[in-house]
Formats: sequence, structure tokens, C-alpha cells
Amino acid sequence: MNNDTQAAVAVAHRNLPALICGILLIVTVASGNVLVCLSVYLEKALKTTTNYFIVSLAFADLLLAVLVLPLFVYAEFQGGVWTLNVLMCDGLMTMDVMLCTASIFNLCAISVDRFIAVSVPLNYNRKHVDHRQLVLLSATWLLALAVASPVIFGINNVPDRDPSACKLEDNNYVVYSSVCSFFIPCPIMVLLYFGVFRGLKRWEETRKVKLRSSIEACRKLQHAAVSTTLPPLAAAIPGPLPMALPRVIERDLAQSRLDDTDDDMQQEIPYPRQYRENSVPTVTFSHQLHGKKRAKINKRERKAMRVLPVVVGCFLFCWTPFFVVHTTRALCLTCHIPPGLMSTVTWLGYVNSALNPIIYTIFNTEFKKFFKKFFRAGC
Repeated sequence: MNNDTQAAVAVAHRNLPALICGILLIVTVASGNVLVCLSVYLEKALKTTTNYFIVSLAFADLLLAVLVLPLFVYAEFQGGVWTLNVLMCDGLMTMDVMLCTASIFNLCAISVDRFIAVSVPLNYNRKHVDHRQLVLLSATWLLALAVASPVIFGINNVPDRDPSACKLEDNNYVVYSSVCSFFIPCPIMVLLYFGVFRGLKRWEETRKVKLRSSIEACRKLQHAAVSTTLPPLAAAIPGPLPMALPRVIERDLAQSRLDDTDDDMQQEIPYPRQYRENSVPTVTFSHQLHGKKRAKINKRERKAMRVLPVVVGCFLFCWTPFFVVHTTRALCLTCHIPPGLMSTVTWLGYVNSALNPIIYTIFNTEFKKFFKKFFRAGC
């Protein structure tokens, strides 16, 4: 009789919009992360260390779409009533905790990897995964398994358990898993990305200073050499004919000067008058070319700066409500949290797995090239 009543309640509260949205979410998460994995596997230019971390993240999100989301969507379609057996519920909770934690830990590992790449670039291997990066990749999955392991060992088997509700039953474990999965990795990730941002900015400023000082020193030496070795030329032309710098250095010098000018200001050709009057071949290349090069580099720099707050912002937007509500429900037993709110924040956390492939590929030219080529071949 109890089972019949439970089934009747489930039928009466079937949620068709949840089913439709759930199917769309599963397809989006699965297809996006499969494309990320395929692109790194097939495209040689994408086989870099950072992209291996992104593949690990995509694999965690893909497993989430295959193993967790179908059962979650089924329960939502049934109006939040769990009609399957308790063992399957415990398996769902185990995979849910493990894969969501693995996804968050992989995001944190990417921030660690990028911080190392900016802080100690000489010791960072960008082409092949070394033992330190293997340890970091392995640690994300082992720690995620450790966080989820209490569910495997039966922590959900509490007295008077309601079989019609599939959730984490032990409140102490809810707090423990929330702290390990979010409240510790979250500030670490924010601090590391802040360090990456400052490191990139400091590196760019140092690069420009060193570039200018070295080129100006080289120019002075060349002017001195010309004035001592070619004195007769000085009377034949309006100004001294300096020895031409290599084309690459001249371009770098011009670029360095153009980067410091305001976009709205009219710019002068960044060479001394004697260079322009004497038409030295290696320094008479188009000012328009410099404008295009400058715009391209500035655009790339702006994108690099913009991706950091996007990564952290999407992560916090998707996961903070879930863990705040989840932990509040465990700590405040007298607080009334509507089931609708709990369902909404859970959906929002899963949406992050659909956003991850977009965030980590939309700013990468090689990823975009592969996706365009892939879709053109499919059409």
C-alpha cells in the first residue's frame, strides 16, 4: 500500500519541463566535453600540458553527464520522489559527490598549473606532462575519491531513512564534503588566479623595460661605430647614416613604443629623422602594418586578462549557492529550506559542467580552429 501511494504521488507530480531541460543539459555537457577530448586527441597543436588538465576536467564533466545527470533528471521528472532502490541511490550519491568534487578539483589544478607556468616559467614543461603534473592530475582524482568514499562505506545508512528521498543523510558528512569540495579549493583558486594576473602584468612590464633598454644600448653602440668608421658619409647626406638594426629588433622596438601610446592619439613613425630621410631598407616598413600588429597583440592581451575573472566568476556563480544552501540545511536543523530552492541550486551547479568547455576553449585560437574544421567536415 505504501509503494502504491508513493507511485501515485510520483505520477501526480511529474515535471515535464525538468525532463526537457535535463535532456538538453545532458546533451550539452556530453557533446561539449566530448569535443574537447577529441580536439586534444586529434590535433597536434593542442597537445600541451595545460590542455591535458582541461581534458581531465572535461572527462570528469563527461562522466557526470553519463552517470549522474540521467538519474538526477529522472528523479526531478518524478517530482523529486526517488522510486528506485536504496543501493542505486547510494551509488548515485557516491558518483555525484566524487565527480562534482573532481570537476572542482580539476578547476583548482588548472589554476595551480597556470600559477606555476607564470611564476617559474623556466622550470615549466609546456609540451609534455612531467612527474609533478602527473602527481597533480592524480591527486585531483584520488582526493575526489577520498571525499566520496564515506558514502561507499555506508554513511548514508542512517536509522529511519526515507526511501522516497535520495540525498546525503548524515549532516556531519554534508559539512565535511562541502568544506573539502568547495570552501577550501575556492579561496585557493581565487588567490592563485589573482597571482597569475599579477604575474602576467609584472612580466609584461619587465619585458618592455628590458626590450627598450637593450635596443637603445645597441643603437648607441651602432651610432658610435658608424661615426668612427664612416666619417666621409656625414657630409654627403643630411644626417649620419646609422647601421641598420635587424628587422626583428626594429619591429620589437616599434611595437614597444606603439603599445605605450593611447589608441585615440595620432601616432608618429617611431624612428629618428635620419632613418626616414636616408630610407634605410630594414626600417622602412608600413606604419599601417604596425597598427594591425598592435591591435592584434592588444586584443590578445585583453582576452588573456578577461578570461581570469570569467573563470572565477562562473565558478562562484554556479557553485556558491549550492554549497551555501547545502551546508545551511545541515547546520541549521530548524531552518526551512524549500525543496524548490534546493533543486534550483543543484541544477545551477550542474550547469557549470556545461560552461567549462566554453570557458576554457573560447579564448584558445587552436580550439576554435579545430571546432570550425570539425563542424565544416560534419556539414
